[in-house]
Amino acid sequence: MSSVTLKNVYKRYSGGVTAVTDFNLEIEDKEFIILVGPSGCGKSTTLRMIAGLEEITEGELYIDGKLCNDVPPKERDIAMVFQNYALYPHMTVFANMAFGLKLRHLPKDEIKRRVDEAARILEIEHLLDRKPAALSGGQRQRVALGRAIVRSPKVFLLDEPLSNLDAKLRASMRTELTKLHQKLATTFIYVTHDQTEAMTMGTRIVVMKDGFIQQISAPQNLYDNPVNLFVATFVGTPQMNTIVGTVVDEGGVTYIEFGESRIALPDSKGRKPEVLAYVGKEVILGVRPENIHDEEMYLSQYPDAIVDASVEVVEPMGNENYLYLVCEGRNFTARVSNRSTARNGDKIKVAFETSRVHLFDKDTERTITN
Repeated sequence: MSSVTLKNVYKRYSGGVTAVTDFNLEIEDKEFIILVGPSGCGKSTTLRMIAGLEEITEGELYIDGKLCNDVPPKERDIAMVFQNYALYPHMTVFANMAFGLKLRHLPKDEIKRRVDEAARILEIEHLLDRKPAALSGGQRQRVALGRAIVRSPKVFLLDEPLSNLDAKLRASMRTELTKLHQKLATTFIYVTHDQTEAMTMGTRIVVMKDGFIQQISAPQNLYDNPVNLFVATFVGTPQMNTIVGTVVDEGGVTYIEFGESRIALPDSKGRKPEVLAYVGKEVILGVRPENIHDEEMYLSQYPDAIVDASVEVVEPMGNENYLYLVCEGRNFTARVSNRSTARNGDKIKVAFETSRVHLFDKDTERTITN
């Protein structure tokens, strides 16, 4: 078992700065948990508290049910992979991977067995005699992972391990890390500011902001059912479009009016008591780029949710186009089919897929309905 539990954890620094506030999380054995959020949100600090590199100011940390607040890092049976790899430049790959095992005074044949096994898993057997300077960024990252794997820890901690790689290599390493997690069948706790990494790798995602947990959920549920505006706009690329509108109840139909435009909500969304409570009040309407359409079939399907827009830029992406629009003085992004005929400068009509829109309280930014 390699479960990790954090109960009411705080991290305060001198000067009154609180980096992490009332952090509660239960990580089950073999989970791939992602801590995600903007720079300065407290995610790396949380990881370092789990590792023992930062003291916990208040609260409790349990690893496999054992209270570990005062347990030294080397006795927590965790392995950490850093952003900068931290390889010894004068040592070979084999020596880098074996270094921690030598400090433990393991027999030479056991060290060789573990290093060879980790190298096989990571497909770097042919690099064992090289030094870090002769390796690519992706190869160095694999060596850093290998150095953690040979220790057979209960928990792997990974602090933005892919951030120094180029975009193509980052994408391939995401896949490799997911496969590695499946092979090792142990607990991974991974920190990143890249929500694409979070969405593609995590079994659950912890979204953080200003030291507070905003939401903990499986990736798809986080995307479909954000609890507030921050989570909604942080998760998803391009990010969710938002505009302030007024809730109107007319003839048994609920509308959202903004500027000269208005869209009708389906009864399944618009007639909810929590939505009707906002009649006459302003709310924030959120709609994801893939839920704004310029094709005729959608214009016919959503006749009460059509708005006029000006096309500022069309960005062809191969299998789809991004349309950068201006609607009611606000910038919108639509993710449409590559069959779209929209061109820069065009005046077009777009339909909002109203079954997929989100509403948020204008003041608290909490979700009213998804």
